[in-house]
Amino acid sequence: MQNYKDLKVWEKAHQFTLNVYGLSKLFPKEKIYSLTSQLRRAASSVPANIAEGCGKNTKPDFARYLNTALGSANEAEYFILLSKDLGYLQMDKYEGLTVSINEIKAMLIALILKVRPTAIS
Repeated sequence: MQNYKDLKVWEKAHQFTLNVYGLSKLFPKEKIYSLTSQLRRAASSVPANIAEGCGKNTKPDFARYLNTALGSANEAEYFILLSKDLGYLQMDKYEGLTVSINEIKAMLIALILKVRPTAIS
């Protein structure tokens, strides 16, 4: 359908993922196979699903992958909150990631509404 690198939502999601990887390096080493891994997986799933959806041939298929990306964004948002509440993220880092993921979610919702087929009355 289109080049995913041309989408602003993909750019933001990719940058978000890079930020998550950088900040999660500071998490306790014993969390590497649990919270660190889950947060990184959820974050990277957002741009990965956008990219995969761009390779599909139909708008409904693309919308499905965008919905999956949105679900992963919600999951990442929760893991960010959990990380903050456990004391692994400082408040300013938490707030920055939260603002970023909420912008990505809003952009995904707008794009889903744009590509989703509309019902004919």
